[in-house]
Amino acid sequence: MKIAKRDVNQRMARFEKVCRASGAKLTHQRMEIYREVAQTGDHPDVEKVFQGVRKRMPTVSKDTVYRTLWWLKELGLITTLGPPRERSRFDANLSHHHHFVCTQCGLTLDFYSDQFDKLKLPESVQSFGYVERTQIEVKGVCLRCAAKEKPSNQK
Repeated sequence: MKIAKRDVNQRMARFEKVCRASGAKLTHQRMEIYREVAQTGDHPDVEKVFQGVRKRMPTVSKDTVYRTLWWLKELGLITTLGPPRERSRFDANLSHHHHFVCTQCGLTLDFYSDQFDKLKLPESVQSFGYVERTQIEVKGVCLRCAAKEKPSNQK
């Protein structure tokens, strides 16, 4: 799914602004890697970004793409979906439930919510395909990681 040129231009302008504010170098590789993500609504993985950028920059390495994507995430210019850092998770709990995922350590815990179970999907979702199930993924910092962040003099 292509994104409107106006939106891509706005995203690129924000990219430049954030890079300048953080003191990061605006390299051609970084710009092209960000542009590849900014111009699609398909939520590409590393391989898809690599293949797209490689068409314009044949010398780019997959490692550069991978490291740049995580750098862009740290700058707050992109976000991730699914398991953190390609760590697949498996779940034998087939009952309807949702997940809390720690963005620091990857801890994934089940939770149940009648309110989430009753959410009505917008009609626009039907244009994407047939919905087999819905599941909410809540991302945050678990109590253990949060406790590690607190200075030792706080309780």
